[in-house]
Amino acid sequence: MHTVAVLALDRVIPFDLSTPIEVFTRTHLPDGRPGYQVRICAETPQVDAGVFILHAPWGLGGLKDADTIIVPGTAHPTAAVSPAVRDALKAAATDGTRIASICSGTFPLASTGLLSGLRATTHWSAAALLAATYPDIDVDPDVLYVDNGQILTSAGAAAGLDLCLHLIRRDYGSAVAAHAARLSVMPLERQGGQAQFIVRPFPPTPRGSALEPLLMWLQDNLSGDITLTDMAVHAGMSPRTLMRHFREQTGTTPLQWLHHTRIRQAQHLLETTSHTIERISAQVGFGSPTAFRDRFKRITGVSPAAYRRTFREPS
Repeated sequence: MHTVAVLALDRVIPFDLSTPIEVFTRTHLPDGRPGYQVRICAETPQVDAGVFILHAPWGLGGLKDADTIIVPGTAHPTAAVSPAVRDALKAAATDGTRIASICSGTFPLASTGLLSGLRATTHWSAAALLAATYPDIDVDPDVLYVDNGQILTSAGAAAGLDLCLHLIRRDYGSAVAAHAARLSVMPLERQGGQAQFIVRPFPPTPRGSALEPLLMWLQDNLSGDITLTDMAVHAGMSPRTLMRHFREQTGTTPLQWLHHTRIRQAQHLLETTSHTIERISAQVGFGSPTAFRDRFKRITGVSPAAYRRTFREPS
């Protein structure tokens, strides 16, 4: 079982603290076994969480044999971090432990030097402060989270959910992560560029809307050569009217919706089949493997081959 240690620092933000607790404790494997054991660790037995006092059952020693450490945000992100906490985090990193921060938790993580030279994110309102305080960090305020492999950071509030689901997917695959997403009542589509590795079956379909028959038809015909004109004819609208309805009801364009749907189907095939890249390219409707590879990397941030190596389900 994978052990997650949540580090509660003074003035921890309750929402950031509860996010990994809720997501990981509710994650179960297909055979019903729990996927994670969660520990709440702190430097002192009691932690000021603003609206309540937290009694942490684990001290910093609980970080030592954890597989993952989560550093939630604090109400005072630039507050000094004790040498004991910094040393514990650095020792864990040296041992190969995966460490992730949520929201302003990026600040105490940055104080250890573990983010030096790396790309990172935090709550958008604190991004400028993070960049000014730690100029050796490449701060990206426009993403939901950043995965550097062993070290990860997320933006604020609900982005912590995206980060936790991403970690579940890295550990156990898309099916377990999708179930955890449903339990978390997460939306089917979260915009975030290459931050988005969680695979959902398809982008959101507005149920009961005029577009629903068209979107269902598109999902059933991904391998075909579909143009905007084809979509408009099938929907019984002019291309201009279709574009307007798509913007209003999905927040994107018809072709962008189609591209993202094809890539999500490709992700599923890369994870669950041994089909070649060329075959998958044709199955999801791309005219050439080169075009498929370019579009896949543009949307996910990695090549199809790299994606398969990372997320292929065990035989």
